[in-house]
Amino acid sequence: MNQVSETDERLLIEAAQQDPSRFAELYELHFQRIYAYISRRVRDRAETQDLTAYVFQQALANLEKFTWRGAPFSSWLFRIAANAIADYARKLPRESNVEVSPTSTTDTETDFEASERRACVYQAIDLLPHDQRRVIIMRFADEKSIREIAEELGRSEGAVKQLQFRALENLRGNISEKANG
Repeated sequence: MNQVSETDERLLIEAAQQDPSRFAELYELHFQRIYAYISRRVRDRAETQDLTAYVFQQALANLEKFTWRGAPFSSWLFRIAANAIADYARKLPRESNVEVSPTSTTDTETDFEASERRACVYQAIDLLPHDQRRVIIMRFADEKSIREIAEELGRSEGAVKQLQFRALENLRGNISEKANG
């Protein structure tokens, strides 16, 4: 998934609410995660594609009703997807060969909670100083080694390790402040 800040995502949503042709940017940003979420629960590829298309159709049709509450836009899309999967499962004939993994409220809540935690981490990463943020993104999002990062940044491996250590300490502090505050 492409990584965007909360502010950028909010601006994308507002732009799409004003001009529906801008919804394509939100679609591109979230398609893979929504498709993966549905495909883990619906084992039939054609149905997964249909349900994914339905989710984005519903999101576009109801975009003007979406209100930003600080949670990622994907949380709203996951809720639409969970409802679509539940509706689809209810309509399946008993003898169907299509397999649907149960999507219980607990599973859906767990997905939303995980999405909320990721959003909190992304927000905390955005607050890091530039060098620390860059090392964290390269190390964990881009999955680069300390050596690769050091070469790319023109720093020693020790300096990169120190930046990573400080960044992780700052992240822990920012996230615990947010959780307690």
